Amino acid sequence: MTEPDVERLRRQLGGADTERLVQRLRQRMARGQPLTGTLSLSQPTPAERLAVQRLLGRRPGRGTSVTISLDDLDQVVRRSGMHPDGLAAAVERLTGPVPVSAEIRAAEAAAWRTAAAPLERLGRYRTELADWCADRGTGTLLRRLSGTPAVAGRLAEDLVEVLASLPADGVPLARLAVRATGDAHALDSDRPLATLVLSAVRAVWWPGDDEPTSPAERRRALWDSAGVLVDELSSTVLVLNVTAIPGSRLHAFTAPAAMTGEPLVLTLRQLGRERPSFPAGDVHVCENPTVLAAAADRLGPACPPLVCVNGQPSTAALRLLAALAAGGAQLSYHGDFDWGGLRIANLLRSRVPWQPWRYDAAAYRVAVADATPGTLTGQPVEAGWDADLTRLMRGHGARVEEELVLDALLADLAGSR
Repeated sequence: MTEPDVERLRRQLGGADTERLVQRLRQRMARGQPLTGTLSLSQPTPAERLAVQRLLGRRPGRGTSVTISLDDLDQVVRRSGMHPDGLAAAVERLTGPVPVSAEIRAAEAAAWRTAAAPLERLGRYRTELADWCADRGTGTLLRRLSGTPAVAGRLAEDLVEVLASLPADGVPLARLAVRATGDAHALDSDRPLATLVLSAVRAVWWPGDDEPTSPAERRRALWDSAGVLVDELSSTVLVLNVTAIPGSRLHAFTAPAAMTGEPLVLTLRQLGRERPSFPAGDVHVCENPTVLAAAADRLGPACPPLVCVNGQPSTAALRLLAALAAGGAQLSYHGDFDWGGLRIANLLRSRVPWQPWRYDAAAYRVAVADATPGTLTGQPVEAGWDADLTRLMRGHGARVEEELVLDALLADLAGSR
């Protein structure tokens, strides 16, 4: 029988840079779990990254955690001669026998249940979060990011404090972090708490299937969908001929653009410097910038007030629409006839009142007959304002984007001035 190379084993796996890895392996063995699959180390130090690279012969990546294939590591231990009996035997040779008992397993399971208890309580009184709180993947993510029940318990408490404040109404990210945890950086992009919160946001408040491809833009969009500001200038809304009442700060921005019929981008900073006020009247709302651009080209100053949510509604868009509705405006909304469009419309309907603008079952029938629709894909969504619309869309299996009915929308705008 081949003897283990103890000196090499201690050099490769017995140092301070692999101590946390070895302890995590012992924890698995103590729970009676095989050393297979993957293991992740959160917030690895440069020395730990280098140790993983040295063991596996490849760079471990630059994310907030390092994922290690235990099957590959086992093969490295065997082939290198560190221990012919594999990874588990190597761990015991370094650290001593690993006791595994039913009591230990039961205590470990009880500790993890206690750590996750705040999520269970949150799911009971916040029903929209119940499915996410109870999802097995949420528990797995909590374990992976925390490592131990003690850390998981503290992380879960902070997580509940943050989620209890969502959706927010334009609160800055750092301020939310301070209120919930006392740490202004607790929700920074590289912190475990931010990963968990954004997992919930994606499941509960993100209405669309598509997300921006850039990680930074994706995080900003997810926070925005929950009413949290990464900064005041990144949240914007596109408008045409929307004019604030005279005497307000916004009037100085909106009036000149409306006089020339030019589109205007308003930031959340501009909308938040004072309580925005707008006159009563009809305001049309569309999903895609193409509609607003075409209206500016064809109608210019003669176009009635038009707001574009540009897909996923930003905090700026929601704040503007709420201010318009508070001033007595009658909002009429049109979006894409696809499942993502219905999700966006349902979200808007939960925040502000609106009437469909060629956006119901009757309009869908006409659009499918007159346009050349695409194929409808994705998970069906119930249209909260028209139950027949979802049924018809299922039956036809066709998606109709706003651009395909642009002439009809522009005719409505021309006739409603």
